[in-house]
Amino acid sequence: MENFNPNDIGLPNGNFFALPYRVDESEIILISAPWDVTASYRPGTANAPRRIIKASSQIDLYDSDVENAWKIKIGTQPYNEEIFNESVEFRKKAEKVMEHLANGGNISDISISHKLDLINKVSEKLNSWIYERSKKYCEEGKIVGIVGGEHSVPFGLIKLLSEKYDSLGILHIDAHADLRRAYEGFEYSHASIMYNVITKCTNIAKLVQVGIRDFCNAEADFISRSDKIKSYTDFYISEQLFGGEQTWKSICDEITGNLPENVYVSFDIDGLSPELCPNTGTPVPGGLSFQQAHYLLQTLSKSGRRIAGFDVCEVAPNPCNDNDEFDANVGARILYKICCLTHLSNINRQR
Repeated sequence: MENFNPNDIGLPNGNFFALPYRVDESEIILISAPWDVTASYRPGTANAPRRIIKASSQIDLYDSDVENAWKIKIGTQPYNEEIFNESVEFRKKAEKVMEHLANGGNISDISISHKLDLINKVSEKLNSWIYERSKKYCEEGKIVGIVGGEHSVPFGLIKLLSEKYDSLGILHIDAHADLRRAYEGFEYSHASIMYNVITKCTNIAKLVQVGIRDFCNAEADFISRSDKIKSYTDFYISEQLFGGEQTWKSICDEITGNLPENVYVSFDIDGLSPELCPNTGTPVPGGLSFQQAHYLLQTLSKSGRRIAGFDVCEVAPNPCNDNDEFDANVGARILYKICCLTHLSNINRQR
């Protein structure tokens, strides 16, 4: 720490943002979850945590929202190679299931049901690992962020925080509603994360979705029937802005107003416009600009609410060009912004 200069070049050290802080001294802990077993369109997100770590060393540590942001002690949980290796192994099995279904097969067919059972069990194992790691850090008074990987990976942390707080809200930025029940037979599919959160986690007061623009009839019905879900679709946001009915500020104030005191931020990178995340697994036209996402998160952090935990998921590197770090660069900048605003929200709560 004595030799660390925040104005100098970032020297890669295995930590996010090349920061010098140890886990035991840190305020915020980032846990990598290199997992893309159930990615239903394009794989690759298992490679994201390492690529984000690499890209993040290039980020300037000045932040417009937090003075001396580099002093926020952000620690990096050591990378778990076993998770990555299991992702590679079970991704192959998952692709067999997807191919079977695409050819008209059924998830109950004997030829495929065994693979599904194995994948569901290994997904539960990952959830348990995330839960236990997060519990250890939370008991030490730290805030945990998950860096995916596909969007299924934060379930363990959300479950833990839903048990910790009497009332937990979720700000969900995404192109997809993620409310499918066991999509493709995978109980913990990346397309099922919010269905699992709503149906399996205690004390979820409100799920507020922003930027949603790709969902099925069953998900639309689920949203309309649940008093816990408020969805600000991309269509609604665009209509309000283009028609001059509301400003982005008024929409952000309204979004934030739906959330309780303690908020979890779940940020799927495909909630952004796809030119910012061209290699994400399931890109969808439309979405938020980087500045809109920043303003929304800034509004939340200044609202008096506490960001109790977060994830950044579905970042994927360019599979055809290892030197293309654009997706990882954007993911790293979103991650740093969330870390800074998480710190700010908790400082504001203490005042």
